[in-house]
Amino acid sequence: MATLFELLANQNPWWTGQPFETGRERQKYLATIRRYLKTSEIIVLSGVRRSGKTTLLYQTIRLLITTNKVPAKNILFVNCDEPEIAGRKNALLEAVDTYRREVAAKGTIWLVFDEVQAVENWEREIKSLYDTKQCRIILSGSSSYLLDSQVGNLLSGRYLAVPVFPLDFSEYLRFHAITPPKDAAGRAAQKYAITTHLRQYLREGGFPIVVLQQDERTRQDYLRAYYDSIVYRDIIRTNVVRNQKALAGLLHYLFTNIATPYSYRRIKEMLGIDPDTLRDYIHFAGMAKILFEVQAFSYSLSAQARQNKKIYCIDNGLRNAVSFRFSEDEGKLAENLVFVELMRSGRVPYYWKGDREVDFVIKSTDNSLTAINVCYSDSVPDREYEGLREFAGEFGGNVHRLIILTKDYEATEGTITCIPLWKWLLREREDT
Repeated sequence: MATLFELLANQNPWWTGQPFETGRERQKYLATIRRYLKTSEIIVLSGVRRSGKTTLLYQTIRLLITTNKVPAKNILFVNCDEPEIAGRKNALLEAVDTYRREVAAKGTIWLVFDEVQAVENWEREIKSLYDTKQCRIILSGSSSYLLDSQVGNLLSGRYLAVPVFPLDFSEYLRFHAITPPKDAAGRAAQKYAITTHLRQYLREGGFPIVVLQQDERTRQDYLRAYYDSIVYRDIIRTNVVRNQKALAGLLHYLFTNIATPYSYRRIKEMLGIDPDTLRDYIHFAGMAKILFEVQAFSYSLSAQARQNKKIYCIDNGLRNAVSFRFSEDEGKLAENLVFVELMRSGRVPYYWKGDREVDFVIKSTDNSLTAINVCYSDSVPDREYEGLREFAGEFGGNVHRLIILTKDYEATEGTITCIPLWKWLLREREDT
């Protein structure tokens, strides 16, 4: 069995000048990380498993070495998912002590812990290291438990979060050697190439390794493996779920029925899961960052609580790999994609239900409201306009924008703007 130092040396090839793979750069995240490196706070990369966090950590290490001129031996990377590391008592402190003893780096050291939630009581060890003021710390994790209330109390004011998602559409295009155009003329010139890739993006999603695969069967194999790993590691094992058959049935139902209102009572009747267990399982899936509940919009919390919720998933490819699919799914996939994009931009999406329905409602910091319907076709039925007009009539002067996202139809109908989804995905959306 390898010693702890041998394990660490294998994970840190830069100590001996060996090359290491950093993958394709994701500039939006690196720009944020660069800013945060100038502070003294803990940097936390949090996101669903396989979304690219480890690659970003390697890119950050290269940035520290090449741009910030940090000596390579002053950087310790620890893969906390390694069983021989995670299973140790005080695993992080022991790893750092071993590193200090064997490497004897001088000056400030950088500690990079990947999938840190795999180590029991990691948050207390991180706080102990942070309090020494002798190191800088970067963490990654695949579960919202990384930043739950206990961690918030221990590390409050000491960390800066970087939420990491699968590839957005502009990143997806770059992975396919297409530079996203920044102006209307460029978008028009590349329209057909862009819309062709959007059709594929709607189906296969944006997990980086999956996008790089040429073979459809291989992509599906990766996605099913990702799903199994997330469910086992970040739901079953983390929460000690015993009724795995019930969990599997619920997740399959929810993945199949994304973008559809549901009630706990109806799911209980269909699947035979009691309401408390049902709530727990959906909560666990949310903590693992694969499923997200969306509440109905209302200024009244009691009215909001009485209405059904909707469910969305982190990635269309993941959803398609594990659910039943139907001919009408393209519209659901487009709506799910819009949800993820809104969440990626830091919004908290709601939906609204009157006589008609609005797919998404976004409340800005000034309390103004943007309402969005997703109609992934070139023919927009009257109900899409009627839902937005009904919403505007209900909330009056608070309504800032009314938008319908279409396949390729573009027009302005009174106060309602119709925008092709591909254009919406590629332009700045501060106002939505």
